[in-house]
Amino acid sequence: MLETAPALDDFRIPKRRIPVQLVLPGGETRQVHVFLSEGVPDSPHGERLSDLLNGQAKFVPVSDATRETVTFVNSASIAVAWVEAAHELREAERLTILTEHEVEVRLVDGQRLQGLVTYLQPDDRSRLTDYLNGTPSFLRLIQGERMALINKHHVAYVEFLPR
Repeated sequence: MLETAPALDDFRIPKRRIPVQLVLPGGETRQVHVFLSEGVPDSPHGERLSDLLNGQAKFVPVSDATRETVTFVNSASIAVAWVEAAHELREAERLTILTEHEVEVRLVDGQRLQGLVTYLQPDDRSRLTDYLNGTPSFLRLIQGERMALINKHHVAYVEFLPR
């Protein structure tokens, strides 16, 4: 009896399609969908957009929401990527006491974004400046139900907002 070759679907990596708004230099915006892996090592909840943008890939494949075409976007050219906060926040982060600051982020093109920066760093490196000077390349700014993933290369300055 001959064995049949496995179907190509057996080799596909399960992906989730999430809506994202990309802001490119100069303020151009694009409504796209990004495909994130369902299961990844070290994360049973699947890949986040921040994982993809802060990863090794230089070009990110996206599906244009209006034209249904695939485009490969250089992640270094993305100034801001907007996503629903629910796609980024993990249950462990909700249960952990994170350092948080209300800030305004000013981009080099003049855009201003206000929100909450949260992070977990070792006690001896828990200042905002430590977080900003360290990795990752994209910082997360929570704005209610949305999250802005901001490319640090496009940031002019960050300042604290009065509480």
